[in-house]
Amino acid sequence: MSEISKMKNGSDNLIQAPSMVDKVNHKSALSHDDVFGEISEKGPNYRNVGWIGTVALMMKTQIGLGVLSIPSAFDTLGLVPGIVCLCAIAAITTWSSYMVGVFKLHHREVYSIADAGGLMFGRLGHGFFGITLCLYWIFVAGSGMLGISISLNAVSTHGTCTAVFVAVAAIIGFICSSIRTLGRITSLAWIGLICILTAILTVTIAVGLQDRPVAAPQEGEWKSNYKIINNPSFTDAVTAISSLVFACAGAPAFFSIVSEMRNPTYYTRSLIICQSALIAIYITIGTVVYYYCGSYVTSPVLGSAGATVKKICYGFALPGLIVTTTLVIHMPAKYIFIRILRGSKHLNSDTFIHWGTWLSCTFSIAVIAYVIASAIPVFDGLVSLIGALLGTLMSFQPMGCMWLYDNWSRGKAEQRPAWVFMVCWCIFVVISGMFLMVSGTYGSVVGVIDTYRVSGGSAAWSCADNSNSV
Repeated sequence: MSEISKMKNGSDNLIQAPSMVDKVNHKSALSHDDVFGEISEKGPNYRNVGWIGTVALMMKTQIGLGVLSIPSAFDTLGLVPGIVCLCAIAAITTWSSYMVGVFKLHHREVYSIADAGGLMFGRLGHGFFGITLCLYWIFVAGSGMLGISISLNAVSTHGTCTAVFVAVAAIIGFICSSIRTLGRITSLAWIGLICILTAILTVTIAVGLQDRPVAAPQEGEWKSNYKIINNPSFTDAVTAISSLVFACAGAPAFFSIVSEMRNPTYYTRSLIICQSALIAIYITIGTVVYYYCGSYVTSPVLGSAGATVKKICYGFALPGLIVTTTLVIHMPAKYIFIRILRGSKHLNSDTFIHWGTWLSCTFSIAVIAYVIASAIPVFDGLVSLIGALLGTLMSFQPMGCMWLYDNWSRGKAEQRPAWVFMVCWCIFVVISGMFLMVSGTYGSVVGVIDTYRVSGGSAAWSCADNSNSV
């Protein structure tokens, strides 16, 4: 019996041994990434974002600058058409964001939309989408710096020259964005998200409690002149829709976020939570503020409830705007950084080349964004221009092409109804994206020109208070 027991114990040990080996192999597999290479304790841990942290990064990437212009877009379109357009754009961009996760799981070597473009269209596609991606984030970063300067002007009652505030925003953005991994930025994302939500909820409550918005006539009886349906010109309509696109255009950032998740299979879970909350917040804030303010809503919306509330709201919003600017400088810098060092030991090691390259990338992006923020200091115009020219190109067309790339050959032979429907859907997404990009860009450029023509905006590198009109 003892011999049998020894044999049994020995057999159990033999059975358990492969399990230990499997654990070692699994641990080893986790230390290697198709994008970042070998991840060790000698360098940054690029794969350290949990699914809850992913929700924070996703929401902070989108809830920041875009939400501040939604009531103004509703004023242009009318309340019902504005909500319909917002829901339609949110539906398309949610599907596009879902495709990011699917494409990443199918092609683990993809880090950015530029890599996806390289798979689909070769070297030319990689170069085109790489340049477009960097331009998009640089413009968003410029818009973020402009938002920070407005916030600093509002809180300090124009304490110094606006050009100085924009420079301060650029310096803060450079320092914070130089944190090397999204895992370490996650805590900042939570802080920024809570702050920006507090700010917009405060102004939403304030406009409901006040007698009239600050921009409305302050004498005589006043009633909100909100419109259920408006009749804007084509230029005004596409400009407003472009602002809505900008508010929902987070898909380009999601490639970077899913690439740094510990477990990318949880991506869809995070996306559903993010988009559900996003749409609810956008509709609620946009509807309530526009209902009470009517055509006297300001953009950014935080200035709609008077000087005191304006200071309070911008005080709360300031950390959120800083985190937004941090993220949108970090992402293009990280793309360029990986592009330069991918496949080398310096990507994952704390070497001089590693730090020199990384800081050069974040500094260059911050400087270019600063120039843009100073040269086009018109918040509404800059937001709609970004949404039209680059937001649609990053959130519509590529995702339609990604589904076709993965499914065209496999489904062409059988041509099942579901496959045919998806092909038609992808074609619709691509065509609608092209239409919004061309028409929206035209409308946005015309809007920026008209703003300057009527002296509604500050001059380039101006010291004027850019929070007066907001």
